[in-house]
Amino acid sequence: MRRTAPLRGLLVAVGVALLAEPALAHVGGLSGTADSTIPTWLTIGTGGVIIGASFLFTSLLTDHEGIRMVNGWHLHATVPESLRTTVTWAGRGLGVAVLALVVASGLFGPNRSSPGIFSAEESFAIMVVWVGWWAGYIMSVYLVGNTWPLLNPFRALAALVPRIRDRAFPERLGAWPAVGGLLALVWIEVVSPVASAPRVLAATILGYTAVTLVGAATYGAATWFDRVDPIARALRLYGRMAPIQRTGDGIALTLPTTALVDHRLREEPGATAFVVALLWVTTYDGLVATPAWEAAMTPLLDAAGGATVPILGDDASYLLALLVYVVAILAGFVLFYYAYRYAARKARDTAGSYVEADYIARYFAPALLPIAAGYHIAHFLGYLIRLSPALLGALPYPLSVPPDPTVLTVPGWFGTLQVLLVLLGHVLAIWVAHSRSFDLFPGIFKPIRSQYAVTVAMIFYTMASLWVVIQPFGAPPGV
Repeated sequence: MRRTAPLRGLLVAVGVALLAEPALAHVGGLSGTADSTIPTWLTIGTGGVIIGASFLFTSLLTDHEGIRMVNGWHLHATVPESLRTTVTWAGRGLGVAVLALVVASGLFGPNRSSPGIFSAEESFAIMVVWVGWWAGYIMSVYLVGNTWPLLNPFRALAALVPRIRDRAFPERLGAWPAVGGLLALVWIEVVSPVASAPRVLAATILGYTAVTLVGAATYGAATWFDRVDPIARALRLYGRMAPIQRTGDGIALTLPTTALVDHRLREEPGATAFVVALLWVTTYDGLVATPAWEAAMTPLLDAAGGATVPILGDDASYLLALLVYVVAILAGFVLFYYAYRYAARKARDTAGSYVEADYIARYFAPALLPIAAGYHIAHFLGYLIRLSPALLGALPYPLSVPPDPTVLTVPGWFGTLQVLLVLLGHVLAIWVAHSRSFDLFPGIFKPIRSQYAVTVAMIFYTMASLWVVIQPFGAPPGV
């Protein structure tokens, strides 16, 4: 007991924000990888072999009770209600203040005449949103714990808006509005200069805020952020990977990703699709920065005036380019989604189970989250490292260009680290799927056989992710 006391105290200090009650009421592109003498096909093939080998290794672990013991390990700490209340109000205020400062910086800070493109380190708004939040903060959600219910400024503002219409959310829609919202957000991030034009970024944030407030006023804040808001749903799922988890009266320290083993998606239309969409958009975000995509899009962009993003064009060619980006994000999502659905149907067959394929797909969907997180950190860690000094330097200058911003250079071996991070996410996904299979199916062989098709799908996702990550160049917008 004495040995755990300091750790319990640390849990309270680090995780108190996770206990705060929710307020009632892009950037894309790779950081770049170093040229490698290893052939692309060998890197991708080796990644697939590693995932297959991981499955074979976990298949040797067949002790139901032993698996539950590993996943069930935790250390609990209670946090006083008074401290929770204090942190709740502080978090709400901080979130709203940062949001207001970002919007003010985008609207009234330094802006250039047309097209208004900035390097990321020249704008407080761009640095805070893309480096601080999109890259760094989201990493903290799945690496440490989900503090978004505390800091979410949109939810804090929604708590101040009265209900204008007392409408029930249509149950038949389920999570599909969140799926569409997530795809739309990433598409806007890719095709517009939100990552390099502060005024466009501010206008986008104001638009998102307006939609959120109207939705919360119509359906209620609790329903909106639980069912519709794509950011809240995505971070809630990512938070289930974190070692620090909220409990009924405190905080629990768990092994990373083990909280996913017991997580159940709500039985609603589109719940599985949202998890797959979260996996796909991280891949899409990198795909559109690869040389192969650039080569395919160059004729259209040249016809649109040589713009680096299609929305800056002014004729039919730019509209066609926009359409290509829409088709690409939708087609990729459909491919990823139906590949997973097919794997779930095959899992039912190979396991010899009477469990419905839809239930299997929903049941194993949380195992895809480590893949998405592994790709996200591989995708943005170099970006975060390079621009972290510039972010700190921009904080005192919200309405002006920071003097002499510092940008670091990642070492040549960083490309190897990106590959390892992608593979680590997939290995953790294999463990989560393996653990969940032993909770769902009886015996030893049924759980293992159920994972054959799911593992093949994961190998497909691995190869797609690795192909994007090992591309020899590409940089986040605005850099």
